[in-house]
Amino acid sequence: MKALPPDPKILDPIETASRDEIEALQFHRMKRSLKHCYENSSFYRKRFIEADVHPEELKTLADIAKFPFTYKQDLRDTYPFGMFAVPQNKVVRIHGSSGTTGKPTVVGYSQSDIDNWANLIARSIRAAGGRSGDMLHNAYGYGLFTGGIGAHYGAERLGCTVIPMSGGQTERQVTLINDFRPRIITVTPSYMLSILDEFRRQGLDPRQSSLEIGIFGAEPWTNAMREEIENAFDMHAVDIYGLSEVMGPGVAMECVETKDGLHVWEDHFYPEIIDPVTCEVLPDGQMGELVFTTLTKEALPMVRYRTRDLTRILPGTARSMRRIEKITGRSDDMIILRGVNVFPTQIEEQVLKCAGLAPHFQIQLTRTGRMDCMTVHVECTPEMTDDAARAKSSRELSHHIKSIVGVSAQIVIKDPNSMVRSEGKAKRVVDDRPVE
Repeated sequence: MKALPPDPKILDPIETASRDEIEALQFHRMKRSLKHCYENSSFYRKRFIEADVHPEELKTLADIAKFPFTYKQDLRDTYPFGMFAVPQNKVVRIHGSSGTTGKPTVVGYSQSDIDNWANLIARSIRAAGGRSGDMLHNAYGYGLFTGGIGAHYGAERLGCTVIPMSGGQTERQVTLINDFRPRIITVTPSYMLSILDEFRRQGLDPRQSSLEIGIFGAEPWTNAMREEIENAFDMHAVDIYGLSEVMGPGVAMECVETKDGLHVWEDHFYPEIIDPVTCEVLPDGQMGELVFTTLTKEALPMVRYRTRDLTRILPGTARSMRRIEKITGRSDDMIILRGVNVFPTQIEEQVLKCAGLAPHFQIQLTRTGRMDCMTVHVECTPEMTDDAARAKSSRELSHHIKSIVGVSAQIVIKDPNSMVRSEGKAKRVVDDRPVE
């Protein structure tokens, strides 16, 4: 992989500001945002009154803990526009994500929100090593999903040439990568594996492709998968974090020179870590649930939004702003199997340890009598042709899951290319247990 040293001359001044400067800006913006919520959002005014708290009570950044949480269910309960804090004629774009109720959770953006978003995506691409003039192949989905259009606008803001490919049509993805020769790709990590499979199916060496930087987000992925992708393509694979309720991609970004966690763009978002059970605010360094308060959003500000993502806050390294550790799972993604907490990323790590197994897997949960059971369906590589080798890999994976994760699992080794490929976020868990 080519070295991509940082260039301090092109950073935003806030990226290298002192902690005192960052926190002073955060406090100023937080006070203004809370006032905006109280005066312009009937939802937040009611929520603040019920919690017996007023924006004027914010005297320090830590005082944000006095304010109530916001939940994803709040967006469903106020569908479609009940949480907006600007008149509809000031909303220039609407995105949304599908929900379990069948209705999307709707998010809106003012023109200022769109400008800030584009600037933060541009900052994120630059942190990944991208530069003005680069060609970027965008394989995130376009439409209501924030990933595609968010990455597109930010790449153009940086000065990149954008290929708006979107997801799907994997054969054509590879054709365009080979023909157009982009330097950067933005895509979910699971779909990047499908692109890798297509390179190999066509007899192409992915290491000879033009890709030097992959910006991967929208789902948890492990450092083992990073190594798999980097070795396959001879490229840098970096993590981007975001969620539509808070903005979309670009809330936090890994810097290519360190790859040691994602720097939160703290000039726009204030992070907290809480105990997901007690809701107590935890000190930096402790693992818990990530909570965000937006500092500059106009159309849909968020106060203490519970992301359900599990991580911890760490000091800044490549930038002054604090980092979050790579997201390893979600509190609502967690499988509780016979009293043991299991996350899909833990299973992924064990799959990638086993020679002869491909990184395409799905966890199936069933129940026999009163006993919950877990089956891991995983593809083998094309080189694994005999039953004895499959049985050996099955035993090896079962042993790793039992010894490292702490649960027993049945392993089903499937033929190469037999599992449904993800064109967006991978569906890692299928729960076939009866509803009680």
